[in-house]
Amino acid sequence: MAVFINEQIQASEVVLSGLNGEPLGVLSREEALAMARWYKADLLCTSLMSSPPPCRLVAKGKGKAFAQGQKRTENNSRPAADKKSKGTAKEKVKELRFTAHIEEHDYDTKLRQADKHLRSGKPVQLVVRASGAKEAAAAKAVLERLLTDLKESGTKETGIQSSGKGAQVKLNPR
Repeated sequence: MAVFINEQIQASEVVLSGLNGEPLGVLSREEALAMARWYKADLLCTSLMSSPPPCRLVAKGKGKAFAQGQKRTENNSRPAADKKSKGTAKEKVKELRFTAHIEEHDYDTKLRQADKHLRSGKPVQLVVRASGAKEAAAAKAVLERLLTDLKESGTKETGIQSSGKGAQVKLNPR
């Protein structure tokens, strides 16, 4: 976030808040700067997204620290629903990689690992890599087989996403 302090503010008018956050109204930039000098404070622009921009008086030399603290409190003051969804987005997704022509015992081992992660409540990303574009159909077939074997412990979040040399799908626990 860019921080504009005192003379860096270019707007002709600003919406000003006092040292304690009390609203002081819409003032010209010059009046706001004069008020900042009178209080021996800095004039800090808190957002450039509105016109006139909201500005605030902060203790001298504390402008950047205040702006960083403000940003931190905005991130922490999200509603509970946002925090919940934010937590799931940051949740670690276990990625299991397969080859297009995987042997049966390797397939069974990876299947058990995926099942274990899903049953413990963790999402799993299944990725099948093919050595060439010709093996992409075999990669998709491996994923489809995995999906049928894991249908009791997980549901797919995304469809099978095929790219040139492979395919992938994300499973969430049931």
